[in-house]
Amino acid sequence: MEKSVKSRREFLKAIGLAAAAIALPGCESKPGKRPNILFIMSDDHAAQAISCYGSKMNKTPNIDRIANEGMRFDTCFCTNSICTPSRATVLTGKYSHKNGCLTLSDRFDGAQQTFPKLLQEAGYYTAVVGKWHLKTEPTGFDYYNVLPGQGLYFNPRMKEKGKGWQGGRRGGEVYEGYVTDVITDIALDVLKERPPGKPFCLLYHHKAPHDEWEYDPKHEELYNEFAIPEPETLYDDYSNRGEAIRRVTQKIGMRHTKFEEETRHLKGWVRKAQQYQIYMKKYLRCVESIDANIGRVLDYLDESGLAEDTIVIYTSDQGFFLGEHGLYDKRFMYEESLRVPFVVRYPGQIKVGGVNDDIVVNVDFAETLLDYAGAAIPKDMQGRSIRPLLRGRTPKDWPKSMYYRYWMHGAHFNVAAHFGVRTKRYKLIYYYGKPLNARGAKKRETPPEWELFDLQKDPLEMSNVYGDRAYKRVVKKLKAELVRLRREFEDDGDGIDIS
Repeated sequence: MEKSVKSRREFLKAIGLAAAAIALPGCESKPGKRPNILFIMSDDHAAQAISCYGSKMNKTPNIDRIANEGMRFDTCFCTNSICTPSRATVLTGKYSHKNGCLTLSDRFDGAQQTFPKLLQEAGYYTAVVGKWHLKTEPTGFDYYNVLPGQGLYFNPRMKEKGKGWQGGRRGGEVYEGYVTDVITDIALDVLKERPPGKPFCLLYHHKAPHDEWEYDPKHEELYNEFAIPEPETLYDDYSNRGEAIRRVTQKIGMRHTKFEEETRHLKGWVRKAQQYQIYMKKYLRCVESIDANIGRVLDYLDESGLAEDTIVIYTSDQGFFLGEHGLYDKRFMYEESLRVPFVVRYPGQIKVGGVNDDIVVNVDFAETLLDYAGAAIPKDMQGRSIRPLLRGRTPKDWPKSMYYRYWMHGAHFNVAAHFGVRTKRYKLIYYYGKPLNARGAKKRETPPEWELFDLQKDPLEMSNVYGDRAYKRVVKKLKAELVRLRREFEDDGDGIDIS
């Protein structure tokens, strides 16, 4: 293990010096000191499992520290709640249909424009460590060391820049230890060995808490002394909802492999209750390791004098169901899957302890980082910088709605493809009932259907009021907004009629 660490450090020093040597003077778009960027992203970490978002299940003091010393966003959403598409959106500042990653089976085109490439051109040292999940070799990074595919929780293989990309899941070098610790060790090495005199952008990406929720053995006893509080909708019977949620199989209490062995002898609500406890304790133990390791990195920023000049962001690639509506996993446009945690710290530049409730989406992340770096934001990016919001000012023309689309019709858990619009008060979802991509070409069509939720009166999304005459004008207005958004983002060429 010592040998692999030593060689990694030597390699980092080499590429750091090379990057510094080729950096061109005057490459900044704006004068003045530019911030370092530490972008931390986990996989499937729901806001409900973060204490600064009001979790009643666990404590996350280090993620909370970012929020308490910066700003927390309460209505930040993903535009396609599945891993590969979400990560492609973050990199490109474009929706799935524009960046080419609509589904898990799509391969990211590394030749396209990304914000790390633009930061490189602006003189930044760029690196990505941990979860990648885009199938193709990372581009736009001076250094990378990433998991092949989903990666393993224990003794993971990692693919390092300069050591060959091929080899599939068996490629790369084995690192002994628990994956969250390993990723953090490498990230800290990157920070320590980065080239001097250059701002850096480090994408520090965790595998956890993705299923199968394999936690560090040292947390084996964590949460054993009490029962995890159940969500109000755990025993949802799906009355007054559409057929889409009735058909899915990502339900706690069903006979499936994730919890089958421990609960095979149980039935009904007792089985569901027990599966929920097993699921949540595994999940939260994974989160415990994430938070502790983030603390290690924040401490290093303090000790090295970098904290004052570094933007720190914590987010997740999508939301996740933690028993709400009796579900686990993501994909749906329901709040728990749609909403992502998003906290930002930048000392002296962001109001301490600020809370924002403007609509923000992950397509905005790239533009925001480019803005702070003083780099030009390309016109073909589809989001906008949230820098004014971080200053406590909401522009008059800030979006009042957001567009969502999930493409993988019936591919996993029998979740139907759908798109929709969410405003501050309402959410309109259309399950259009047919596969529109090669991956799902053999999947059967399902009857199209609509769901409308009044989030002010029904924040738990328990009552579909689409057919309620009292909401007739609301439906008309939201459909018009959905048409407008699809046209604006150029996702209206599929022939789907939503009249």
